[in-house]
Amino acid sequence: MKKILIVEDDISIRKELKNLLDNAGFNGMILENFENAFEQIKKEHPDLILLDINIPKLNGEMLLQKIRKESNVPIIMVTSKNTEADEVLSMSYGADDYITKPYNPTILLLRINAIFKRMENKNDILIYYDLEVEPKKGIMKNSTEEIILTKNEMIIFTFLLANMGNIVTRDDLMTDLWNNNEYINDNALNVNISRLRAKLKDLGYEDAIETRKGQGYILK
Repeated sequence: MKKILIVEDDISIRKELKNLLDNAGFNGMILENFENAFEQIKKEHPDLILLDINIPKLNGEMLLQKIRKESNVPIIMVTSKNTEADEVLSMSYGADDYITKPYNPTILLLRINAIFKRMENKNDILIYYDLEVEPKKGIMKNSTEEIILTKNEMIIFTFLLANMGNIVTRDDLMTDLWNNNEYINDNALNVNISRLRAKLKDLGYEDAIETRKGQGYILK
């Protein structure tokens, strides 16, 4: 049974989320100690986190950044904020998805299941020159260094890799993300591409993704 950790300070909402998750066949767990939220999350080892932006002590976006330094656990931001800037910022920090309150329970469950399905269906290991890419673990590594990719970064990279040497249009990437039940806008795509380039650079591939103006991208 998949363990989903609810990080939400509103008692009624977190109880509602737990009931929803439990009735859907998940093990819904509630984080109640916000004083040491990061340590408690590491202790629980959840399969997915529902993380509210407005939590006490350490706000959700700061907590997201801390988690991403050590873990690639899927994270869905649940928030009352409904602005494009908040969505882009959350995605840039490594969130896998973003849903606003009041949320549609069916849509939330569909997004959770889509994340788990994607994790199960990806191939085990892909090769890019001397790099090994493990979609199920969300990592890219060489003999000396390992880097974590977010869900959307991995979807983008695996699509570029499958079409290596050929131009991939922005529409191609957006369609592939939609096919994986990921709904991002142009700004969020730019953020993901920039972050992916930076991670490839850290592994020694500074110019791996070339931009063809008015056409798209090529993974070289």
